[in-house]
Amino acid sequence: MRKNVVGGFILAVMTAVVIGLGNLFGLDLQHVALLGTALGAVIGLVPDRAPWERVVGFLAGFAFAWIGFALRAALLPDTDAGVAVAAIIVLVACMAVSVATATRLPLWAMLVGVAAIVGAYEDTYSNAPSLFLHESPTAATNVLLAVALGYLATAFLGASVFANRAHETAANGTSASELDPAQDDLVSEKTL
Repeated sequence: MRKNVVGGFILAVMTAVVIGLGNLFGLDLQHVALLGTALGAVIGLVPDRAPWERVVGFLAGFAFAWIGFALRAALLPDTDAGVAVAAIIVLVACMAVSVATATRLPLWAMLVGVAAIVGAYEDTYSNAPSLFLHESPTAATNVLLAVALGYLATAFLGASVFANRAHETAANGTSASELDPAQDDLVSEKTL
């Protein structure tokens, strides 16, 4: 319990640091501070897979969504159908990577990466699709900085969260196999 309080306090401080860095360096970080640190905390806290697998999954989803914006800007019509086609391409790419890696790169982490860039850039893109090459790198670096600080604030808590759940489950009489994150994958050998 104490670790969770400390982790939450560190996360709140990191969110303030992101906003402070934005003010100090003239960056537009206040719009993505909470989004980025919260999503980084999710990557750090969820005790599924190794930390590098979660981070690489996040970055893969982030990259796929950024490519989705590039497709919208360059090739697809600026209509609901164009947005839908880009979304389908991004989600299929995430699913394909998850399946190709036998879920070593978890789908959920990729979806968090998609959410990060979409949350940080969709409004800006909608206002000026033609400025994709100029505006998207700024949005990407801003939210990635916030995500990194959120991840760093909570990464050390992931194992304790899993241990707490194991303790709670043992107290409730649930078997240990029900705690195995590999048993809970969206795509597993059983569903294929």
